Amino acid sequence: MPKVAIIGTRGYPSYYGGFETAVRKLAPYLSEAGWDVVVYGRPQSMKLDDPERDQRVHSVATRGLERKSLSTLTYGFTATRRAVKDGCDVALVMNVANGFWLPLLRAARIPTLVNVDGIEWERAKWGRIAKAVFRSGARSTARWANTLVYDAHEIKRWWGAKFGRDGIYIPYGGDAPAQDSEPPLGLRFRGYVLVVARFVPENTIPEFFEAAASIAKAWPVVIVGSSGYGGELDDSARLLAESTPNITWLGHVADDQLLHRLMQNCGVYFHGHSVGGTNPALVQAMACGTPAVARDTVYNREVLGDAGVFTEPSPRQIADTVSELMQDSNRQSALSLAARSRQQELFTWELVCGRYESALREALNARPV
Repeated sequence: MPKVAIIGTRGYPSYYGGFETAVRKLAPYLSEAGWDVVVYGRPQSMKLDDPERDQRVHSVATRGLERKSLSTLTYGFTATRRAVKDGCDVALVMNVANGFWLPLLRAARIPTLVNVDGIEWERAKWGRIAKAVFRSGARSTARWANTLVYDAHEIKRWWGAKFGRDGIYIPYGGDAPAQDSEPPLGLRFRGYVLVVARFVPENTIPEFFEAAASIAKAWPVVIVGSSGYGGELDDSARLLAESTPNITWLGHVADDQLLHRLMQNCGVYFHGHSVGGTNPALVQAMACGTPAVARDTVYNREVLGDAGVFTEPSPRQIADTVSELMQDSNRQSALSLAARSRQQELFTWELVCGRYESALREALNARPV
C-alpha cells in the first residue's frame, strides 16, 4: 500500500479554509483508492471527534507558532521534518510557503506534488517581509517541486511566464445539496443578500461593508466570515450588525449544512475575491445554485463564465448591482440553473479527487529507487 503525506494544511478533519475542505474530500478518497494517508496538521485545528471523520486517515499533529506571519512556515517545517522521519512514498504539499522545506523531501528521495495556491504576495493582508517570504518560497517551489498543481488556468499561465514551470490544472469541487432546503434563521427564499469570505482587504470586504449599509435598507444582509485573528474588519462587522437590525454577522461558520442552506436560499451571493485562482466558496455557491454577483477579475470570470454577474469594487457599484439582481427574479432563476450546470460539468469533487489521485500515482511511478 503506497503511503502519501499531506503537508501544509491545518489537518484532518479541519474546517478552516479551501485547503482544509479539499483535504476533507481527498483524504478519504485516497484511502478508498488503496493509499495509506497521513495528514499533518495543527492540534488545535483538527476535529478528531468529528463523526464524519474517516478512521482510515491518520491525523498527526505537529508543533508551530500560532502567529499570523509565522504559522504556515513553522508548522510546515515541523510537518515536513516529521514526514521525512516517518517515511512516505510521495508528499502532497499545499502552499508555496512550504517551498523552503522541499529540499528536505528531495534529500529523502520523496517526490512532491505541490499546490501553489494563489499569488500570495499580492494579498494586502501581508506586510512587506511576509510578501518577500512568499516570493522566495515560490522561487524555491519552482526549483525543488517535482510537480506543480494550479487551481486555475490563469495561475498556470502566470507560473509558466514567471518561472517557466508547467504543471497540472486541478480546481476545487462543490457539494450539490441532496434536496431543496428551507431558509435558516427565519429568512425568506431569495429575500436576502449573503457574503462568505475571510476578512481581508483583497476580498473587497471593506467596500462590501459600506455597500451593505445601503443594501440593508431594502433587504436583510447576512455576513459569514472573520479574519481569524480579530482586528479592524471584525470590529467593523460587529458594529454593522449591532447598529443595523437588517444585518446579521455569523462569524466563521464550520457547519457545512448551515452554510449550504444559506447559499441555496439567498437572493444574491456577493463574491469579492480579487487574488488567487478558483475559489472554493464560489464553487460551493454554484453547486447550491446561488445567483452570484462577483468582483470582475480574470479568476472569477474563469470560474463563473456566463453564470454570474460582475461588478467593479466600489461600494456604490456593488450596492447597485446587487440591488438590481435582487429585484429580478427571472434572472435569479436563470443564473441559479446556469451555475448548477457549470459546477456539475467542471467542478465536482469526484473530478478533483480523481485528478489528484492520478497525479500522485504518476509521481509514485517516477520515484527514484
